[in-house]
Amino acid sequence: MSTPEITLDGCSLGIPDVVRIARDPGTRAGLEPKARDALFASRRLVEQAIASGQTIYGINTGFGKLASVRIAPDKLDHLQVNLIRSHAAGVGTPLPPEVVRAVMLLRANVLLRPTSGVRPALVEALVGLLNAGIVPLVPEQGSVGASGDLAPLSHIALALIGEGEVLGSSGAEPAAGALDRAGLRPFRFAPKEGLAFINGTQAQTALLALLVHDAEVLWRTAVGAAAMSLEALRGTPAPLDPRIHEARPHRGQVEAADLMRRLLAASEIRESHREGDPRVQDAYSLRCAPQVFGAVADAIRFAREIVTVELNASTDNPLVFPDGEVISGGNFHGQPVAQALDFLATALTTLQAIAERRVERLVNPDLSQGLPAFLTADPGLSSGFMMVQISAASLVAESRTLAMPASIGSIPTDANQEDFVPMGMAAAFKAQRILTNAQRVVAAELLCGAQGLEFLRPLRPGAGVEILYRRLRGLTPPVAPLDGDRPPAFDLERLARAVALGELDPGD
Repeated sequence: MSTPEITLDGCSLGIPDVVRIARDPGTRAGLEPKARDALFASRRLVEQAIASGQTIYGINTGFGKLASVRIAPDKLDHLQVNLIRSHAAGVGTPLPPEVVRAVMLLRANVLLRPTSGVRPALVEALVGLLNAGIVPLVPEQGSVGASGDLAPLSHIALALIGEGEVLGSSGAEPAAGALDRAGLRPFRFAPKEGLAFINGTQAQTALLALLVHDAEVLWRTAVGAAAMSLEALRGTPAPLDPRIHEARPHRGQVEAADLMRRLLAASEIRESHREGDPRVQDAYSLRCAPQVFGAVADAIRFAREIVTVELNASTDNPLVFPDGEVISGGNFHGQPVAQALDFLATALTTLQAIAERRVERLVNPDLSQGLPAFLTADPGLSSGFMMVQISAASLVAESRTLAMPASIGSIPTDANQEDFVPMGMAAAFKAQRILTNAQRVVAAELLCGAQGLEFLRPLRPGAGVEILYRRLRGLTPPVAPLDGDRPPAFDLERLARAVALGELDPGD
């Protein structure tokens, strides 16, 4: 067996680990031996509690509203299997494989914590499924985010016991066959293990972890696009003076101004209009870019802090403690994650909204400081990038609609036992759509900004902007300068893909 590339210990999983496992199916995970051994002691405490005859939620009782129903000792294993079967109630389009792999990784990491009280065999079985490349079919809808992501995690558990479906090369197929081909045996849950498996926030947390990574890449790329637009519009870098930002030292604002200054250094375009420019100030979308980008960066950082804690937090229920006490609580409630997703959605809507305003300035001859209308050399006969701004505007409008917080939209469930829930998965889906929109709007700004620079040649922009420009023009397939009308859709999608993959990240 090959050495695992990511070792789980229940306390040190990071966002880069999640991204790597999610997006590189060849990356293997393993268990840290000391963490595995600690589970044995935790499990013994659970078994002692069961043997003592005390009533423990979800171990020898029903679930939710049925918690007052005591279950006979010879039915405890069956209780856990019934829980998995009954809670696999997801509907809709299957989650992407990368998301399901991230969920599996996160759940294994959390179950490895000694508070879970499961057998090491359960964590080993889940990691074995992950390393075998088996991806359970998990419908994206059906979770309200408490008591955790019950439906998504139940579909993973169902595949683990050989009763669900997995994603095969030609669509859904029975899990039992996939397990058999991989040489894996269906797992059988012991008391507490089914409940421990599905009580947790790992579906919404997996989505947040991937979103935070992608949002950070997008943020740097968007700052690069703004610097390119500033050059194409012959704006002034004076508002980037570090003294301005030291006077209002929000961390994100300082970082944004610093990155823009570095991208704009040694600009021939700036020197060409330093004297004799009648403008006193640029529009807000240029002059206030560091302040707006800074607020976005700070929101992304908040989301990163939340998800970093959640990746290594005990979110199952009940929890097992070293003194032998098994306590039922509410760590499965996804409010922190759902709220972070909503903040992230708002921030990414802001990022794309200000980018669209710069697109408008680039294509509008009344605002573009001498650039030809719609960035075409033959306006009238050619419409140039007229529709690029319209497409960007439509995406921003959609994102503004989606930015309504989901985490304030509780609907009571489980006969009002679960009377306040966070709707974390709804927040995640909206945030993901908004991220995709933002990537496309930034692609539109890059397309227009690069075209604007064509009309200022042979003058060169700042050294960092010039590197970004050359990377853009050097993409495969290429995004060539506009020398006559052509469908912008192909260039927009190629650039959006490059933005998503970090190919135009000026901080890379």
